[in-house]
Amino acid sequence: MDLIKQPWPWYFSGTMIALIMLLLLFFGKSFGFSSNLRTMCSMAGAGRKIRFFDFQWKNQIWNMMFLIGSVAGGYIATNFLSNPSPLKLSPATVADLNRLNVSFDGTLNPASLFSLPALTDSKTLAILLIGGLLVGFGSRYAGGCTSGHAISGLSNLQLPSLIAVIGFFIGGLIMTFLIIPFIF
Repeated sequence: MDLIKQPWPWYFSGTMIALIMLLLLFFGKSFGFSSNLRTMCSMAGAGRKIRFFDFQWKNQIWNMMFLIGSVAGGYIATNFLSNPSPLKLSPATVADLNRLNVSFDGTLNPASLFSLPALTDSKTLAILLIGGLLVGFGSRYAGGCTSGHAISGLSNLQLPSLIAVIGFFIGGLIMTFLIIPFIF
């Protein structure tokens, strides 16, 4: 049990991602989580009214199972297999968070932004809603999410994925250094 609870080295995760990508390539599949939103809408019957959702969603059940397994695995790992000691961040990172008025409480997601009481603050609620809409629009506009383009698309040597990943990085830098300090 101690082996499971300790942090695993980066090279193990990288090897597992490479193995999964090889298996997906072998079976002719491509990886990406945002496509599950399309599948769920199609399963709910949106294909009867909107042509984009009219496709054979049963071919994507494997990806839905991957999504459900990821969520369930994350829950199990967080609640049953994680070390309960507080997260350790560098003092410089904690100072940067404090300058943004985000208090570091030792958790992965600060309670000042990601908790039920935080949703009573209109600014926090607006940030989460607008951020969610932008992520949804961006993944649809880019034809996939960061995991789909950066992991699956780049491993398939797709030029549109390379362009999308470069755009993700530029957007992340703009957000980090220009927009987040303005918002907070």
